[in-house]
Amino acid sequence: MSKLLSTLCFLSLLGFCKAQDHRLQKDFNRGRFYIYWGWNWDAFTDSDIHFKGEDYNFSLRDVKARDRQVDFNSENYLSLSNMTIPQYNYRLGYFINENWDLSIGMDHMKYVVQQEQDVRIDGEINGTLGRYDGVYDNDLITITKDFLQFEHTDGLNYANFEIRHTNKLYEIKQMRLSLVKGFGGGLLIPKTNSSLLGKPRYDAFHISGYGLATVVGLNFNFYNRFFIQTEFKGGFIDMPDIRTTPAAIDRASQHFYFAQINVVLGAVYNIGRHFK
Repeated sequence: MSKLLSTLCFLSLLGFCKAQDHRLQKDFNRGRFYIYWGWNWDAFTDSDIHFKGEDYNFSLRDVKARDRQVDFNSENYLSLSNMTIPQYNYRLGYFINENWDLSIGMDHMKYVVQQEQDVRIDGEINGTLGRYDGVYDNDLITITKDFLQFEHTDGLNYANFEIRHTNKLYEIKQMRLSLVKGFGGGLLIPKTNSSLLGKPRYDAFHISGYGLATVVGLNFNFYNRFFIQTEFKGGFIDMPDIRTTPAAIDRASQHFYFAQINVVLGAVYNIGRHFK
């Protein structure tokens, strides 16, 4: 009888250990807090931009813009004093269960209207002493610095909340490869560097609109402590209230689609383990 009891106890203990191991495998992500920092390269669709003020009301059609990522070197990308100079992303997240996490973050993009491009203009301009005064109807105009400089370069700041889903693809020893998918939305808080029709330059943060985006990425996790993640992110930005000069009446509006390629470095900490 004692041998039978010993055997049953051993089998029960073995089953309990396997169950615990299965639970730990199942709960690899649950309770995990993560933070990451990285960099983005962006592209934007052409955009109609509408400008309105006391002496003008006009639209520019199909305006081209591009990003402005700095050259890659250790001083620009690895120096703490210069860490906000490149286009960057940061994010804080928490896994509410094995597959789903909630996060907040900032995508710091840069949007630069290209100079010396010809665009179509509609509307009316006054108060420029004749240089640009007139009524326009699908006319052609060249964007130059004395007419318009328009940049969200410090930057096109997309503060957002996201819901993400993670699926393990492959695991070997202490390395894990996962597929990450998600969607979210947030506010656009650009610091717009703008000079318009000879008016004083404006460059200040302002809540200008909203954005929506989806993301897909690959996460390479090492020892459940550190990770490298590559992401492709795309979305829509609508900014109906952009400041263009120190005068509050002077505003612009635009909307466009954007795409990002992101490379980020992160760390994880299983804070949920300490509350069990």
